[in-house]
Amino acid sequence: MGKFYKLTLCSILLLSLSLVHCIDQDPIAVEDWFKGINTMKEKITNLHFFFHDIVSGNSPTAMRVAQASSYTSLTGFGNLVMADDVLTSGPEPNSTVVGQAQGIYASASMEDLSFLMTMNLAFSDGDFNGSSLSLLGRNPVLHEYREMPIVGGSGVFRMARGIATAKTYSFNLLGDAIVEYNVVVSHY
Repeated sequence: MGKFYKLTLCSILLLSLSLVHCIDQDPIAVEDWFKGINTMKEKITNLHFFFHDIVSGNSPTAMRVAQASSYTSLTGFGNLVMADDVLTSGPEPNSTVVGQAQGIYASASMEDLSFLMTMNLAFSDGDFNGSSLSLLGRNPVLHEYREMPIVGGSGVFRMARGIATAKTYSFNLLGDAIVEYNVVVSHY
């Protein structure tokens, strides 16, 4: 029974590893990749997903890790939140998980509700499994549409640049939010 269990566990591990889609990240492989960039064709990729930011309950995916001690404002200026939010194919919590948004957002304005977003969009599904995009920008959360830059990426998104457009899909009084994202990136 023990050998069968070990073999099965080993097989599952190998199968899982073979399902991870990524490109070689060895330093020499990366250097070789860059040497061939002049012959590569730039691609445009459109992504659509939903970001689930849960701050309430027993299992929050985002939590405040710092706040200003000597200053209070209606905008929460100075609050810093660390997030590991799920990304899904649809707005429903049980939709297919396509990745995680991992990073920080901070209230960066004294006058309006606006966050500084620094997120890694780490994908775990389909052709982009094992790849990520880096988002860095201003998110004025009360605007219907918010545009934030994509400033880089890894895996199949090496050398990425583009735009993420966010629109709040739903929000509750506890602070939980589901945000729809449309992302357009150029990459090699």
